[in-house]
Amino acid sequence: MKRRFCITAIGIFTAVSMLQAQTSKPVYLDITKAREARVQDLLKRMTLAEKVSQMMNSNSAIPRLQIPEYNWWNESLHGVARSGVATVFPQAIGLSATFDEKLALKVSTAISDEARAIYNVSIAKGYRQKYAGLTFWTPNINIFRDPRWGRGQETYGEDPFLTSRIGVAFVKGLQGNDPNYLKVAACAKHYAVHSGPERLRHEFDAKASMKDMRETYLPAFKALVTEANVEAVMCAYNRTNREVCCGNTFLLQDVLRDEWKFKGHVVSDCGAIEDFYKGHKVVANSVEAAALAVKRGVSLDCGGEYASLIEAVKQNLITEKEVDSALAILLRTKMKLGIFDPASSNPYSKISANVINSAEHRALSKEVALKSIVLLKNNGALPLRSDLKKYFVTGPNAADVMSLIGNYYGVNPQMVTYMEGIASHISPESQMQYRPGCLLDRHNINPIDWTTDEARNTEATIVVLGINGLMEGEEGESIASPSFGDRLDYNIPQNQVEFLRKMKKDNPKPVIAVITGGSPMNLSEIHDLADAVLLAWYPGEEGGNAVADIIFGKVSPSGKLPVTFPKSLQQLPSYEDYSMKGRTYRYMTEEPMYPFGYGLTYSKFDYGTLKTSTQNVKKGQPMTVETTVTNKGKTASDEVIQLYVSHPGAGENEPLYSLKGFTRINLAAGASKVVKFTVTPDMLSLVNDNGETLETTGKVTFYVGGSSPMQRSETLGIAKPAVGNVAIVE
Repeated sequence: MKRRFCITAIGIFTAVSMLQAQTSKPVYLDITKAREARVQDLLKRMTLAEKVSQMMNSNSAIPRLQIPEYNWWNESLHGVARSGVATVFPQAIGLSATFDEKLALKVSTAISDEARAIYNVSIAKGYRQKYAGLTFWTPNINIFRDPRWGRGQETYGEDPFLTSRIGVAFVKGLQGNDPNYLKVAACAKHYAVHSGPERLRHEFDAKASMKDMRETYLPAFKALVTEANVEAVMCAYNRTNREVCCGNTFLLQDVLRDEWKFKGHVVSDCGAIEDFYKGHKVVANSVEAAALAVKRGVSLDCGGEYASLIEAVKQNLITEKEVDSALAILLRTKMKLGIFDPASSNPYSKISANVINSAEHRALSKEVALKSIVLLKNNGALPLRSDLKKYFVTGPNAADVMSLIGNYYGVNPQMVTYMEGIASHISPESQMQYRPGCLLDRHNINPIDWTTDEARNTEATIVVLGINGLMEGEEGESIASPSFGDRLDYNIPQNQVEFLRKMKKDNPKPVIAVITGGSPMNLSEIHDLADAVLLAWYPGEEGGNAVADIIFGKVSPSGKLPVTFPKSLQQLPSYEDYSMKGRTYRYMTEEPMYPFGYGLTYSKFDYGTLKTSTQNVKKGQPMTVETTVTNKGKTASDEVIQLYVSHPGAGENEPLYSLKGFTRINLAAGASKVVKFTVTPDMLSLVNDNGETLETTGKVTFYVGGSSPMQRSETLGIAKPAVGNVAIVE
């Protein structure tokens, strides 16, 4: 009896244990367990083939492990892109023209709300397709070093400080502030030293000195990693200093991992691993390419080359342990996003579809557009009255949606073109005529011209000129570009200039030129011909209304240029030359057409005497710089106050000026405000030829004003900046 009882008890115990094993949750699905324990538990359960399948952007489902299908490729440059209906904000270069970090944070917070909402409703339907996920390959923080680069519109301009500040704010808004989960995962791209030529990007070697690397090309990436904790970094197509960026020991290991302590994942630009052997020819085939990329620290392949990792393990080019290390980083990102967790545990799963394309987000898009539009010239023609007898709206971009959205755009059912915006602002008794007048980039075939007479027989003409995403952008996207999206011809299309010249000839009535585009262009003839010139960039879904608000004086323009407009390409070095000498406001000695930081308002601002907290600053100590700003005009307006630092006598290779602070204020007519900046030692440091950061000594000059201190700022109507000098002492 005793023996039979023992056998029965053992049988019951075994059955219970088996039942518990079947019903207990595996560690990787248990949200009460530590994240690292969950990652390691999942890795132990996966075959090599399953692991590799999760290391390319399109992840197939693994039903036996309850791993859902997922695509890592998603875009949100200025709104959720390539997905469903979403709010279309102004293009990135326009956001930067606001010089407003807080506004950038609001924009990216709205974008990530919409992104989460789209994801939530998509998976509820069982849709897990490309462009509906939570890993967004945004922002583009490359330096817009040369106006020929068609993708410069995606960036925050030519200055590393401005790019860093806008970029950090944008990442924080995307990723959210929950202690346990990411709202979405942001990505800093394209790492690093990547800004054209677009045609050569799959084989080009961008050579940059250590000084230029540390002074210009890397600071924004460092800020996003160390300040914003960006979850991902995308390595670029090209080589940098001989090594492919997605297999670059200096960039990926020495700097990103070892120096900056980056813990997130590295993703390749799409097809960049294939370029190892097809474009750069640094390896023989896909097996060697995949092994090299993983060994250098690239966890995710946007492409299909990592399928060769199975063969690479067989050939002993890489170990399965190294594959595990790379995949573990991706699994951590998925767990931070809550992809393996029940929706009830994640606060972002509660974001509903009513935030998508909401009235609040539309109003925010318009606010950004209003603050981004740059007034380049005004001879008194603006603002216009809204009750004139007759208006004429013309130009190839006046009713064109492409000139609102730039590239990497979303879709929206209420895109407001410039023609529509102007029409909605005029009084009922006023008449308005519209004709395109001329083609975008070629002469009219039909010689009949009604446009010239219309311009002469109206009280005011608004002509919308410029370029759009068909002419500038990424390789393959810009189908009207003969140079793969780059703009090797700096001029605005000549047929547009001739069109404006004909309209203005013998015409004393005001002609307002609105210019669209995402990069500098030669506007010298436009500037001379038109009575006022507005640069609208690609202003998003509310662009037409924003431009109309400014034209009719509801809002004073306040945008500032985040990039220098040279007079011609002859003022610049070769496009392929990545040395910063002679480039951007920081190193350019030539007189520009429009300086960095430049932009007029409908008012006039005065800058008082510059005061510093001390005239002799002890090395390593912070200080303050302040001035009083007064609105001397008759119109309330925003003004962007900019702080620049210069090191006279420090050497010819040092920056002429460097932006170190900015703030946006609103002043009523006649009002004044004290504006104060804190200057920390790192803002005054210099970089030597070895890329080492050195504390500065000697004289430092500060400039505070409404533009950079470049030539032509005052000539074009910007008040002279307040200037102050201090000495850095031991």
